[in-house]
Amino acid sequence: NIERNLYLTTQLTKMGILVVIALNMIDIERKKGDSFVIKKLSEKLGCEIIETSALKGTGSNEAVSKAIALAKQKTKTIAQHKFSELVEDSLSKIASYIENTISPNLLRWYSIKLFERDQKVWEQLALDEKIRSKIDSIIAECEKQLDDDSESIITNERYNYIADVIKDCYVRKNTSRLTVSDKIDR
Repeated sequence: NIERNLYLTTQLTKMGILVVIALNMIDIERKKGDSFVIKKLSEKLGCEIIETSALKGTGSNEAVSKAIALAKQKTKTIAQHKFSELVEDSLSKIASYIENTISPNLLRWYSIKLFERDQKVWEQLALDEKIRSKIDSIIAECEKQLDDDSESIITNERYNYIADVIKDCYVRKNTSRLTVSDKIDR
């Protein structure tokens, strides 16, 4: 389920929230002969990763200590991933319309939420009708070119990014044999 959990991680890092990932069941992965390149995974995601095993009770204290240390810092995380060129261009155009009304560290998050047509964000910003119309046309053009709705576009972009990260950072020893856990999941 790492893809689903990393989806949330990408949303949090986009908001500038400092994140510590407790990568659980790492002992089971090693037993299968599979592994993560933790340093590379950490760099790609832009957050700390602590290997844990709930079964063996390892790593939890280290993860908590790291989270406490990060919480005391006054810094924000800088999200590492980018979307496709077309989506990035659309987000940049949206950002140009709201940059004077939004804190710079939240500009990207608001641009994405507007792109997704998040009604609460649209209401919160109470943008001038002319600006709303321009932003809507930017979104509509991207939707037309990608033949999908804006919310699905962002979802797909995030999952594509996550798939690339996993492909680069996860080494699977035996791809043909199903584990007991895999069989149960199926």
